[in-house]
Amino acid sequence: MRGRTAAELAMDIERRVADHELVPGYRLPPVRTLAADLDLAPNTVAAAYRLLGERGITVGRGRRGTFVADRPPVMISPDPVVREGLRNLSSGNPDPNLLPDLTSALRDSEGPVVLYGDRSVDENLADQGARLLAADGVSADHLTVVSGGLDGMERVLQAHVRRGDRVAIEDPTYPPVIDLVGALGLTAVPMALDDEGPELVSMQAALESGVSAAIVTPRAQNPLGSAISAARAIELRSILARFPDVLVIEDDHAAAISGATLHSIASDRERWATIRSAAKTYGPDVRLALLAGDSTTVRRVEGRQHLGPGWVSHVLQRLVARMMSDPEIDHEVSLAADRYESRRRAMLDALTEWGFEAHAASGLNVWVPVPDEPAVVLAMEERGFAIRAGGRFRIRSAPGVRLTVAALDDGEADGVARALHGAISEPRPGTRTG
Repeated sequence: MRGRTAAELAMDIERRVADHELVPGYRLPPVRTLAADLDLAPNTVAAAYRLLGERGITVGRGRRGTFVADRPPVMISPDPVVREGLRNLSSGNPDPNLLPDLTSALRDSEGPVVLYGDRSVDENLADQGARLLAADGVSADHLTVVSGGLDGMERVLQAHVRRGDRVAIEDPTYPPVIDLVGALGLTAVPMALDDEGPELVSMQAALESGVSAAIVTPRAQNPLGSAISAARAIELRSILARFPDVLVIEDDHAAAISGATLHSIASDRERWATIRSAAKTYGPDVRLALLAGDSTTVRRVEGRQHLGPGWVSHVLQRLVARMMSDPEIDHEVSLAADRYESRRRAMLDALTEWGFEAHAASGLNVWVPVPDEPAVVLAMEERGFAIRAGGRFRIRSAPGVRLTVAALDDGEADGVARALHGAISEPRPGTRTG
């Protein structure tokens, strides 16, 4: 490690994290030790560590020291590439064959040239989005457009919470949510889940711990597949009513292809936002999401957006508006939702036949509790399947693996379940048993 100032030292440590020289969980030298090694004042090293903590690169653990964060917000290597020849059930992606063809929509989405100072939200998209949200019981009196679900989530959080605040998140949850909370310098407070959404006792405990915000996925929760039921929504709203100052963010990322009805627990609170992404429905490269919320939240998001990108491309906005209003594309999306439902159900039925207690009330994935994630993932590779270990999704919840079934033919389900049963019950060569 090197550097003569706190900024230089922090930059060097961040570079080493990005280059894998310092891996997540690595314990940095004590302040006085590193100061002596580099001939620096201890205050300089302490300031560097503070800078790294503010960036989310490191975390302090009291007397145990300072450690590289489990998920530092620097661009390190992506998820492992799936080995050629494996049936890929690890991606989390929709089925490319079930995505609408954008060709005609692109051809028919021409519009006027947009200049600086023009309205940032396309009027047709605002109308179409408000119509769809209102049909699901979400107030769309205040609506804007952001560059995808996570972009909207980050902008809403930055509009209300401050570094050091506590934020309730689902456990298990989509890994980038954990990463984002850490990168913003926030403390994640896990909420346990079941098939109907956040467990009541767990959410209440999180709220009572003093969280400033709560992030929930009302349907197609990734990875568990939870979908908040009508009854659970009433109970959750009742609990939330006792905490009117808590910001509630709903991540409705799968919407029309989720296979579940939306039961919102955020709409009409004092501080709230529902974010509906277009990526899962129309394709991952359609980086756009509608963001509905209270007037203050939407104004703050738009105000901060104007200081950065300004707006989401109107070319993209017109494309999404065109697809939302096209009856043929709407029919294709409906058929895709049916196929995803069929594939998910086939996988659940097969897993049940083989003795598993799996979870997938909605969405594109199935979550299966297992005793040893790495061993099961490796054993499944030996059987020809790539699946995702649950460690990146979890905070305190029990181990499991995620299977993406979006592109899995119904007839393949039994083979996957059989392989998973063997991966858990059959000892690997070279292992010893009882």
